[in-house]
Amino acid sequence: MADARSVAETEKNEEILKQEDNVVVHGITQDVFEENAIDPVYQAKARLLNDALQEIGMGKYQWYLFIVAGFGWLSDNLWPIVTGLILSPVVNEFNFQGPFLKLGQNIGLLVGAAFWGVGSDVWGRKWCFNLTLLITGIFAVAAGGSPNPIALCSLAAVWSVGVGGNLPVDSAVFLEFVPASHQYLLTVLSVWWAFGQLLGSLVAWPLIANYSCPTTVPPSPCPKESNQGWRYFLYAMGGLMLFLFIIRFFVFHLYESPKYLMGRGRDAEAVEIVHKVAKYNGKHSSLTLEMLREVEDKYPGSLVSDEEGKAKAMDTSATGAIKRTLREFGLDHVKPLFATRKLAWSTTLLITLWALIGLAFPLYNSFVTYFLQTRGADFGDGSVYITYRNQVILSVIGIPGALLAGWAVEIPFLGRRGSLSISTILTGVFLFASTTARTSNALLGWNCGYSFTSNIMYGILYALSPELFPTKDRGTGNAIVASANRVFGIMAPIIALYASLTSSVPIYISGAIFIASGFIALLLPFEPRGKASL
Repeated sequence: MADARSVAETEKNEEILKQEDNVVVHGITQDVFEENAIDPVYQAKARLLNDALQEIGMGKYQWYLFIVAGFGWLSDNLWPIVTGLILSPVVNEFNFQGPFLKLGQNIGLLVGAAFWGVGSDVWGRKWCFNLTLLITGIFAVAAGGSPNPIALCSLAAVWSVGVGGNLPVDSAVFLEFVPASHQYLLTVLSVWWAFGQLLGSLVAWPLIANYSCPTTVPPSPCPKESNQGWRYFLYAMGGLMLFLFIIRFFVFHLYESPKYLMGRGRDAEAVEIVHKVAKYNGKHSSLTLEMLREVEDKYPGSLVSDEEGKAKAMDTSATGAIKRTLREFGLDHVKPLFATRKLAWSTTLLITLWALIGLAFPLYNSFVTYFLQTRGADFGDGSVYITYRNQVILSVIGIPGALLAGWAVEIPFLGRRGSLSISTILTGVFLFASTTARTSNALLGWNCGYSFTSNIMYGILYALSPELFPTKDRGTGNAIVASANRVFGIMAPIIALYASLTSSVPIYISGAIFIASGFIALLLPFEPRGKASL
């Protein structure tokens, strides 16, 4: 009888522990990866940390982190449009080839994505999380005082190094603190991305419209004194980044990621951080260091986790320190992303998706205006008012798209993969449809649809990718896919230089790339919906 009661009580307790969508079953969070897909000690410890975060729940710390991590999304979408918004007045003033400004920006974004993503796996999330906004703010403000185009392009490249690191680092930080039941909020964070575009458009509208030289053909002299709008705009946006940095660094205290610490063998610190987060939220955590140690006893020799012990056997000379630092930037964080056939397939498909989408967007933007003009499209009066009005409308449309993305990824029969596939295919469809526009309003209408679906697509893509990388190599994985996106983005203007801008072929190729990418998304082997990221 006692045994029967014990079994009944156990079954009852297990039923209580089941949570919505099976995020937690039998007190153990379900993983994205199957057994033995990654190091068994790391996987078992990550489960314990996931259970601890689920036990703490979504509290004050995570909601505050949702806000400060959102600053990175805002920055990521704000600064790429900044160069577009200031392009006309700076070309009028400096009389130089405008594409060099975009080139400097793209190079900086590429360097930033690679450097900060890998750096967050080497040095930790905390400093990388804070420094990206600081670098962006300092050099953007400095760019406002540029005396010539060389200085402006150079400073744009440097501020873009900071911008490029935002999403690879910030997505990892947020994902590693949020409980599995609320991982969908990583997708909802893209609402900050849409807000970044809206903010830039709203601030640029009065400044550039009222404090810029008139655009004339042929160009007339445009002295600095009559063209202060773009400088005011850079001062305002750079100042905003410095303000957001102050909030991140001095107002909100970011703890180092527990999973990062555990992956580095610093189990005691990982447990300490979990308890600090629990205390911050007014909760209690049952996680103990002994629980993590027991995992090592179960899998002896699988993972060297005593970092201090390793240090004792190290060469402590300056040369030894340099060698260890260089090794950190080697392949140690790349190989685990291809450790098994299924994981390698997943990583390869993610790189492919980011690369193709990185090419398709700028390829379309490079050709569509010229193509439509040659087909007799009437774009209205071309006034500054119409230009910025349309930009604001497109920015506003992106906000509900980002919110819808957070809902769509939790639909059982769609999940991350299905939602990403549908939104990407629809983006390609709206892109094709935009080529039929013959008026400004028609083009605006099609672009509203394309803005809506593309914001859904990017919101899901930005969230799905870090979910499919193990924590200890997540920064590197994010860096690889973001770098692929930037490299292929640089290819678009090169294609524009050598192809006929009046040709419709590149536009149709761009639409086809989006549609193909939508089907590729369905081939991803892992579906993170309802499962905890490791």
